[in-house]
Amino acid sequence: MTERHSTKRKPKNAVKVGDVVIGGDSPIVVQSMTNTPTKNASATLDQVHSLHESGCQLVRVSVPDKESARSLTQIVKKAPCPIIADIHFDHELALRSIEAGAQKIRINPGNINSNIKVDKIIAALIEHGTAVRIGVNSGSLERELFKLYSANPPLALAKSAEKWTDYFTQKGVERIVVSIKSSSVPATVKANEIFSKINRVPLHLGITESGTVRSGTVFSSVGLGILLHEGIGDTIRVSLSGDPVEEVFVAKQILASLGLYDKLPRVIACPTCARCTYDVVNISKKIEHKLLKYKSNITVAVMGCQVNGPGEAKEADIGIAGGKNYVLLFKKGVVIAKIPKDTAEKTLWQEIKKIIT
Repeated sequence: MTERHSTKRKPKNAVKVGDVVIGGDSPIVVQSMTNTPTKNASATLDQVHSLHESGCQLVRVSVPDKESARSLTQIVKKAPCPIIADIHFDHELALRSIEAGAQKIRINPGNINSNIKVDKIIAALIEHGTAVRIGVNSGSLERELFKLYSANPPLALAKSAEKWTDYFTQKGVERIVVSIKSSSVPATVKANEIFSKINRVPLHLGITESGTVRSGTVFSSVGLGILLHEGIGDTIRVSLSGDPVEEVFVAKQILASLGLYDKLPRVIACPTCARCTYDVVNISKKIEHKLLKYKSNITVAVMGCQVNGPGEAKEADIGIAGGKNYVLLFKKGVVIAKIPKDTAEKTLWQEIKKIIT
């Protein structure tokens, strides 16, 4: 990843989560969340490894019960990256997760419903040096902010975040990350803009319940893209209803589109039309999936025909373009071979491997 170029970005505190740093001058951190039952340590670890291999730097796991908290010890010990424990309502689960070695916990103080219980979590955080993400959203808003939320949702969310950040800071917690999320893109953007002007705590960006892989990608790309372009945000999670590996892929693409992530392979492909005579759609998907685990700036083109082939994709490092009876293999717009259609994917991958390995 590369450093951010926005001149609007304010210096942020640096928060260490295991060996990953959020904030300060560090690049933006990509994270995701498992959707396996956490009490099934083996299945959860498998997913953690898949996420890590795809480029995820922090993985969050839900801790809804004592069984999950018990599994957390094994998960943390064997995970290839820092683990964040996701807690709601039950402060005892937060304490158990901290004891289990989670490098960070995520809580919404507003749904713990007791400052005494929150204080117990704070004491454990300080004792173990554990980082915390203070989460704020409409579902965890304090009653005294309900009226303001009805009139001005972004301001109410920002005020809640400010209140809890001040509370944790005054109690002596130093490793704090804040997230202010809504299912509304405009509300999320505005709330984070308000908060970022008054606080140096690193911000975790996301759109709550953004949707399916298709719609969620759009909502997240717009909301996160606006904030990142403004220099706001230190770590991101793209929330999608589907395979969490898709979240990592979309997150990296969002960052790359803004020049905030380097060594990310890119596959460009034409939308296809009646001129296309081979399987552009599936070949491009398969190549893109294979490239997920590689760190490279390679650009691969899968084009439907010679009309939009070597010429339009001349900046691609390697590519193929369909012909009537064959497929053209080209580098930087120069055709280097004519290959059979049924070997197009295999040949293209062989040429890609020569470049990235």
